[in-house]
Amino acid sequence: MNEQDVSIADIDRLHDRLSREAEAGGYHLNPDVEFTKWLIKSLILNERRYGYRACPCRLASGDRQDDLDIICPCDYRDPDLSDYGVCYCALYVSDAVLKGEKRVDMIPERRPPPEQRKAQRGKQARRPAELPLPVWRCKVCGYLCAREQAPELCPICKASKDRFERFM
Repeated sequence: MNEQDVSIADIDRLHDRLSREAEAGGYHLNPDVEFTKWLIKSLILNERRYGYRACPCRLASGDRQDDLDIICPCDYRDPDLSDYGVCYCALYVSDAVLKGEKRVDMIPERRPPPEQRKAQRGKQARRPAELPLPVWRCKVCGYLCAREQAPELCPICKASKDRFERFM
């Protein structure tokens, strides 16, 4: 598969769609449009190669089950945005980064090695009653999400992080 197989129109369409979806959910795409479109081109190539949009900055195995955690938006986006202001590949940026209030530095890889991911999947399958992450509830609209920290902005009502409470 050649990189030229991805048309500018395909990239622009996906960029517009991802941008609309991100903003509607309280997220922002990287404002460096040239860089962002390069990432989007890579997402399209990965989708054609594997059948899913694997993160362009990580090595996908080609096994969807093994790569579920790195299908864009990946499982690590929200904690990366909370801790560093950008996700690992920098497709998504926080409000502070978008406004120029926060400087972007190197993002460490959160994805565990394959053997650890496999062990975690087996552990989760054996104990379905235990939640691996806390559940956060928006006190304004009732939106629930399971993740390490509450989102910066509720994707439903746009309430700020301080309006969330730990639900479970």
